[in-house]
Amino acid sequence: MHAAIDHLAWPFFDDTHRALATAVTEWTAAQGTEPVAHTEADVDDACRAWVRRLGAAGWLRYCVPEPWGGALPTLDSRALCVLREALAAHDGLADFAFAMQGLGSGAITLGGSDSMRAEWLPRVASGHAIAAFALSEPDAGSDAGAMRLRATRTEAGWQLDGEKTWISNGGIADFYCVFARSGSEPTGAKGISAFLVRAETPGLRVAERITVMSPHPLALLSFDTCVVPHDALLGVEGEGFALAMRTLDIFRVSVAAAATGFARRAMHEALQHADTRAMFGATLGAQPLAQAMLGDMATDLDAAALLTYRAAWHRDTQPGRSTGVAAKAKLGATELAQQIIDRALQLHGGRGVRVGEMVERLYRDVRALRIYEGATEVQRLLVGRESLKSHRAV
Repeated sequence: MHAAIDHLAWPFFDDTHRALATAVTEWTAAQGTEPVAHTEADVDDACRAWVRRLGAAGWLRYCVPEPWGGALPTLDSRALCVLREALAAHDGLADFAFAMQGLGSGAITLGGSDSMRAEWLPRVASGHAIAAFALSEPDAGSDAGAMRLRATRTEAGWQLDGEKTWISNGGIADFYCVFARSGSEPTGAKGISAFLVRAETPGLRVAERITVMSPHPLALLSFDTCVVPHDALLGVEGEGFALAMRTLDIFRVSVAAAATGFARRAMHEALQHADTRAMFGATLGAQPLAQAMLGDMATDLDAAALLTYRAAWHRDTQPGRSTGVAAKAKLGATELAQQIIDRALQLHGGRGVRVGEMVERLYRDVRALRIYEGATEVQRLLVGRESLKSHRAV
């Protein structure tokens, strides 16, 4: 499927982004016409293979800044978004592999020492090291400030004790950016610090592999007297929560782009099916109800893309944080994409729920995007709070 790129004429982009989108779309088309249906048994190897392929093609260079092997001087939200949209439209696991290289190394880009950046970021950009972002815990998901993983300063370094869960790339990552409570506060954003933890560090164990409806590497990590050097600290002690939020501010908008990519592929599949499926002496696409569904889908797709690329443009070009527009994009695009894909599946009838069909895969792929990196409900609260702030500032 050669994804439609008409939206690249919008003023949010410059010629660099347009050329990038065209190039990655052509590259995905050359990777094969259909993605492989992965299982838990083979998903680790498949994800590693995607990281290698993305690195060899140069796409992972957009996950790190230019001084450490990146393609652009700084992380560029629009570049990340056009890449994720194209990859998601082709294969959900390709998008996952790309996204986690950026999110997993983002805290190093923003808060790592020069030596840390020099050691890891070029390997991330080339696909020779797999990254992971370890924030969530069994009792700290949407409420990340409730984390309990403890970081204790010792003579040997920082000792980590506790658990992290829902960790993407858990079990295959070469390193984890881990957030832990280093201060005396029992809960809340204060007193949280971030650390780079190598996968082979004694005391770090993959306690459980988590099976989900759209297979990808996911794990519960256990830290038991896991000691990392003093210089493994990312950024400033006690300011790890802010570092995590800054990282998410960059990559949250790209989740909206992935949702838009899934939705764009669903739209393509629905149009193709409607135009060829015989029904009542004509085609499915000739039926007024089908046309109305397609009209709703097309409108929602443009809305998702507009929210996404407005937020990416804002983050790239406007001063200050982009929390509010990023939350709107994440909220709007993921919810709209779910509706688009649901309608596409409905248009396919019984064929739509058959395991292995493209719309069935998309239905499973998109669902988690309404939860991870800030659930829909959290985004609604963020948008409401930011709207009140804007109103009071007038």
